[in-house]
Amino acid sequence: MVAMSPYVVQPIGHVESPLVDLAAAPKQGYEGSPLAWLVFHSEVSEAARDINVGDELIVLTWLDRADRDVQVVHPRGEPANPMRGVFSTRSPDRPNPVGVHRVEVVAMDGLRVQVRDLEALDGTPIVDVKSVLAYVE
Repeated sequence: MVAMSPYVVQPIGHVESPLVDLAAAPKQGYEGSPLAWLVFHSEVSEAARDINVGDELIVLTWLDRADRDVQVVHPRGEPANPMRGVFSTRSPDRPNPVGVHRVEVVAMDGLRVQVRDLEALDGTPIVDVKSVLAYVE
């Protein structure tokens, strides 16, 4: 590997969710995730000020309970699926476990944003949020 200086990524908040057991969590948010909250730190209040109910967001999380040594997996944890390199899967176990979640905002309460379709576990650090862009042809 090429020697590089490390990147510093600071959490901007965390997830509050009834999901606490990785084995019981859905593989993707749209597969039955309960409503969850994005809880932002006060230091990023200005960055979160224009989020509104109905917005679609891309939430980037740090999957802090992932196994960073994993490089190949059976997709979706199914042994019948042939092994694949994690970069061609959505596996949470990977060298840099960044989670990517497309969610919809359903409620707001100050720096707490309630969303649907988030499969992240309770306490998962949030590292960034981006709006979903509507493409016009």
